[in-house]
Amino acid sequence: MVISSLADGLIRRADQVGDLLSGSMFEPTVRLGVTGLARAGKTVFITSLIANLIDRGRMPGLAAAQEGRIEAAFLQPQPDDTVPRFDYENHIAALTGAAPHWPESTRAVSELRLSLRVRPSGLLAGLQGPRTVHLDIVDYPGEWLLDLALLDKSYAAWSEDTLKRVAPRTEAAAFLALAGAEDATQPLDEPRAQALAQSFTAYLEAARAAGRADLTPGRFLLPGDLAGSPVLTFAPLPPQSGAPRRSLWREMERRFEVYKSRVVQPFFRDHFARIDRQVVLVDLLGALHRGPAAVADTRKVLAEILGAFRPGRNAFLSRLLRGRRVEKILFAATKADHLHHTQHPRLTALMETLVRDATERARFAGAETAALSLAALRATTEETRTHDGQELHMVRGRLLDSGKAAAFYPGELPESPSALFDSGRTGWLDESFEAMSFAPAALTLRPGEGPPHIRLDRAAQFLIGDRL
Repeated sequence: MVISSLADGLIRRADQVGDLLSGSMFEPTVRLGVTGLARAGKTVFITSLIANLIDRGRMPGLAAAQEGRIEAAFLQPQPDDTVPRFDYENHIAALTGAAPHWPESTRAVSELRLSLRVRPSGLLAGLQGPRTVHLDIVDYPGEWLLDLALLDKSYAAWSEDTLKRVAPRTEAAAFLALAGAEDATQPLDEPRAQALAQSFTAYLEAARAAGRADLTPGRFLLPGDLAGSPVLTFAPLPPQSGAPRRSLWREMERRFEVYKSRVVQPFFRDHFARIDRQVVLVDLLGALHRGPAAVADTRKVLAEILGAFRPGRNAFLSRLLRGRRVEKILFAATKADHLHHTQHPRLTALMETLVRDATERARFAGAETAALSLAALRATTEETRTHDGQELHMVRGRLLDSGKAAAFYPGELPESPSALFDSGRTGWLDESFEAMSFAPAALTLRPGEGPPHIRLDRAAQFLIGDRL
């Protein structure tokens, strides 16, 4: 019986290995991570990408679609039953219904599998039949990814860095006053700890509303089922030398370390480490509208995000990835439909300049990177008007706050991206430059067509075209 059981076990393992090898060879899977910072449009990007891969009439930039080699695309149950499913059906209904509106934003990790039946190209076209390629799309908040930087920091170092960074910010005034008046060498008093954590969370929420990008710890803003737990009840405090055991400082330090080990590390182990391709979405127009500080914050945060995609000196991440790395990373400036197409090359050039240092490090680590501007769902149309003898390239759409249709001239982006990032620059963009918020337009889709977009097909070609 023992020998029989061992034999059965070996046969089952052999079958499992065979199934795994067969699946990777004949039904390959591409895990695409989609992240970005608040209001970058992650949910809309995923929804429109899925819809346009199912109905490919607007995807000429995706070679397999242009050549007619994608025979079918269909949703399937996702492989991980423990991860919430991306709510595609409700999101596409929100965007394409009788009263279109933007869907709810990303609040936690979600996943969806789209399977594509594809005919091979080239020499294999006559020798091999169609095969199935699985695209597993993983949606997760960019704020969670920023927590990677915490793994290399002690509580003291994180506190010092955070307090120094937020000191000049008006959003942090109330928290800084509370933290500055605290004697962290006194014994832990839970109501005081909760007051500090709540005040720090209020700062993070105000900073996000003001367009700040450096918002860590990320779970303070998106706590999920951790809301109110001790692991989210800490805050940065001024340096304290010789704080005794059971003091407020020591307890804050302990909770910070628990946050790293129980919240941050499991996220990277269970989700991030398995990603093959990645798109990072950036609301660059919003940052440009808010001014130089917002752009500087965005640039710094993008560099930190890219650090998550290359094993470096962080021992935990190096062990976790075990030689794996993200093969391709796309940085995309969203909401390109808020500008006339004549300005899209400038927006792309600004995006490329913003991530230049970070992408050089990624290429050195073996990842292929690209930057472009896109609109996952086009909400505007274009028109040109003459004003005081000058042609103005405008966009027309339904304003988000009032619902009224309006034509809008946002101003001009600079011809030279480097001028925008010159620390000695005295001005900021065109004085009239302004960013607007548009609601999705009512759509009438013909059979075989997905929602209208700008360069979503080119993004798909870069991210998954080689696997099709």
